[in-house]
Amino acid sequence: MIINPHLPLVDLHRHLDGNIRPRTIWDLAQQHQIKLPVNSFEALVPLTQIQDQTSDLLAFLEKLDYGVSVLADLDACYRVAMENMEDAHESGLDYVELRFSPHYMAMNHNLPMAEVVEAVIDGVRAGSEKFGIKANLIGILSRTFGAPTCMAELQALLAHKDKICALDLAGDELGFPAALFLEHFHLGRDAGWQITVHAGEADGPQSIWNAIEQLGASRIGHGVAATQDERLMDYMANNNIAVESCPTSNYQTATIKAIKDSPIPVFLDRGICVTLNTDDPAVSNINLENEYRVAREIIGLSGEQLEQVQRNGVQAAFLSAEDKRALFARKAG
Repeated sequence: MIINPHLPLVDLHRHLDGNIRPRTIWDLAQQHQIKLPVNSFEALVPLTQIQDQTSDLLAFLEKLDYGVSVLADLDACYRVAMENMEDAHESGLDYVELRFSPHYMAMNHNLPMAEVVEAVIDGVRAGSEKFGIKANLIGILSRTFGAPTCMAELQALLAHKDKICALDLAGDELGFPAALFLEHFHLGRDAGWQITVHAGEADGPQSIWNAIEQLGASRIGHGVAATQDERLMDYMANNNIAVESCPTSNYQTATIKAIKDSPIPVFLDRGICVTLNTDDPAVSNINLENEYRVAREIIGLSGEQLEQVQRNGVQAAFLSAEDKRALFARKAG
């Protein structure tokens, strides 16, 4: 068995707004008379999902745009959040961290960002209760839209700061470096949030150093470029900087040329706390079981290494030590 049923199964790098079901996109478009470029659900599916590999990260991100284009009201945001929890349940997850960008979800229909945050919180809470899965929310600042928009996004998140566990920076990593967001992350840390940053996906190892040293990241999203810097890998191992690895996504964004090139084995050998995640499961058309199977059959991890990765997911989670122990105890029992 690839996934150990006696250990918790967690997904730490999962975009709520990158996991909008094609059927939901179609339904919401019909409900709100939103014009799509195709006239049938069947024709819509390939537009919203990666078929093989895109040219780069930005081409991948364009696939997500269809989902947020139909978020015409707060009920739609609530529905998507609730369905994310149902998807987590159907994937067999014991704990999930869902991240989302308030501006990205609000922008097409000029929704009030703070109310979008509230709708997502309510949908995830309802889904957590219904499906019995523990969840935490991570707020994303979408760097692609620039620092002023990210500050407005941050304020919307801070309006509900007790319901958010961490702050993330995502989007065009190469065009909008960490230095533009120093104040944002200072405020995020002051709010008591943990920090995770997309880095080393579309830019080199210096982007990861900047995420750690300038923004205060204790986890790195993707982090592929870390393998180019021996000192960085040592630093991450010695300072418990975890990596949220997403192999299928890394292939689809052309961050790696082939899935077998995933840096997970290197990270494990170097003692880095690497975890396995889905990123945008609806866009990639995957679930977490798929990623574990890929890790075993294509990347070549041993059963022992897979079990370590599964344990790492709990260890790196933005949870208290007590909550982590409870997750382990529930599965062991």
